[in-house]
Amino acid sequence: MGHVQITPSILNADFAALGAEIARIPGADMVHVDVMDNHFVPNLTFGPTMVEALARSTSIPLDAHLMIEDADRHAPAYVEAGCASVTFHVEAARAPVRLAREIRAAGGRASMALRPATPIEPYEDLLPELDMLLIMTVEPGFGGQKFLDLCLPKIRRARAMLDRHGVATALQVDGGVSLDTITRCAEAGADVFVAGSAVYSAEDPDAMIASLRAAAEAARP
Repeated sequence: MGHVQITPSILNADFAALGAEIARIPGADMVHVDVMDNHFVPNLTFGPTMVEALARSTSIPLDAHLMIEDADRHAPAYVEAGCASVTFHVEAARAPVRLAREIRAAGGRASMALRPATPIEPYEDLLPELDMLLIMTVEPGFGGQKFLDLCLPKIRRARAMLDRHGVATALQVDGGVSLDTITRCAEAGADVFVAGSAVYSAEDPDAMIASLRAAAEAARP
């Protein structure tokens, strides 16, 4: 497993002052940017232009999570906009291997996300093509949702597959991650954690990042 990374989501931040909100989390490993198109998920957020402005305003790497249809066509634009890491949903990609290679060729880290009900097993063979695998622990679309414990066995199976293949692919979880749930995810084998509400509802978001990191490190197998 890689080292523990905390990647706060700005979905729960103040959209009118995102530059200032990102400045409140200097301890973040990456900033998780939720891109939604109101088709793949019932919500609408940022596009490439907004992401480009964010990338210019911070030195923290951006991790774009594309909850959009037709990921094959749109994902490479987010690398061009300045994202260090781009995550597409396998349910929205027609050619995930080709897309992962295009993202990498453009200079980004390629990541693939699975909704809670999407099994990991059919994708075992393409894990070496990925820099990161994202297991959603809520249905994507809105922040502040309750963590789904039913996803824990899938995190364990994904970790076992990654270990079996000996790949350095990071295992990220997103959805309802808090001081309470991060320990369960870390025990199951995740090493990258997206936390939205937990970070931005805290009085001191950066101190919460440090607490989450410590909790995950203590719980690792």
